[in-house]
Amino acid sequence: MSLSVAPLIVSLVLTNRIRKYVRVNMLRQWERPFQYAMIFAISLFAVEIVSSAVEFTKWIWHLFLILLIIFALRENKLRVLRGYMLAFLPYIIVAFLGDLTQVVASGFFNVNEQYFKNATALSFIWMVAILYSQNRQLKAAEKERIKREQEDELNRAIAIRKVELEGLVAERTAELTEQKEELEHTLHELRSTQSQLIQSEKMASLGELTAGIAHEIQNPLNFVNNFSEINIELIEEMKTELLAGNNVEAIEIVRDISENMEKITQHGKRADAIVKGMLQHSRSSSGVKEPTDINALADEYLRLAYHGLRAKDKSFHATINTEFDDSIGTIIIIPQDIGRVLLNLINNAFYAVNEKKSTLELESSANPAIFSTYVPTVSIRTFRTNGNVSISVKDNGNGIPKHIVDKIFQPFFTTKPTGQGTGLGLSMSYDIIKAHGGEIKVETIEGEQTEFTIQLNGVLLN
Repeated sequence: MSLSVAPLIVSLVLTNRIRKYVRVNMLRQWERPFQYAMIFAISLFAVEIVSSAVEFTKWIWHLFLILLIIFALRENKLRVLRGYMLAFLPYIIVAFLGDLTQVVASGFFNVNEQYFKNATALSFIWMVAILYSQNRQLKAAEKERIKREQEDELNRAIAIRKVELEGLVAERTAELTEQKEELEHTLHELRSTQSQLIQSEKMASLGELTAGIAHEIQNPLNFVNNFSEINIELIEEMKTELLAGNNVEAIEIVRDISENMEKITQHGKRADAIVKGMLQHSRSSSGVKEPTDINALADEYLRLAYHGLRAKDKSFHATINTEFDDSIGTIIIIPQDIGRVLLNLINNAFYAVNEKKSTLELESSANPAIFSTYVPTVSIRTFRTNGNVSISVKDNGNGIPKHIVDKIFQPFFTTKPTGQGTGLGLSMSYDIIKAHGGEIKVETIEGEQTEFTIQLNGVLLN
């Protein structure tokens, strides 16, 4: 490579690298001067070719390169390029010394010309190697810079997204808090409504029970009144016989009076038992289990429920079947709670058969050709099952549709028309039986019958 081409290449590479660095790092005050430097190098090479003034232009090349290196090494803002500049320094020095020696000591130069050529070649190889290494380092640094910029950009995007998400979270949290407060308020209202409905359900069952009790208590009171009137008449007769001296007749009358008094006492106790049962049912459950005759309890509530319905609808009649297992004896339960369950199931059974009877009567009145032999029947029985006690309440009403059987124990679900049921009766019954450690099941045939079976576990005394 001739000395005229080598300085041109070195000048172009050096100035172009500095110009790129200046442009990338926004040192605009140096960008144009180095652009002029590149133009100067190309112009100098053109002059050299046209004029063939190599001997003169080579000193301008040396001066240009030396000034360029000195400027780059002294300028603080170009410190990063110092390692890059040192790659050119050996070549510039060797080339300058070779030309200077050729002028000052031509004999010495001629003898050692090969050494100068070798030194120039080595310095050029050194320059290429350093430039290659520096170029790799610069590329790696550039990649690292780009990577950092991308990471910074990503971090900025993440920070912006974080702020946006925090805003969304805060907004969503506020919405959820507001919804929570609304739900709590709604839940409070629902609980209040549920309490009112439960109380309404209890009062409804108490009203039905009271109607039955009023009818039941009337019978013993009638007996008490009738036998009291008879005793008054017998006492008058006894006075007459005593005054007439008929002691035998008087003694017979006394015997009749005594028998009537026993009957008055018997029916008075019966009325007392009914009143106590009513009071026991009307008061809140004590939650205390006590020995209870389940057969007597079931029979009592069956009759009270029937007479309660009769008190509201005089035209209603139903056949009542009972089958009580006398071997059960007394069991340990909370009588008020189990009584509520029985009353609810029996009332539902009477309601079902009454509805079916009313439907069939309407069909018969609309079409005289239809003749119904339907007899409303409600059956209740108690029996032992594997050491436990079961109570069955069965009716021959319309049954329960299959698609709602699984829902009947849910709160507020009712098959009765609006205003005739709260949907809490069976739900309360289910909870009461579960609290006793038992279970309640239903078997039904749509259009034919329904049977509820209560199983009470571990309540037997023997």
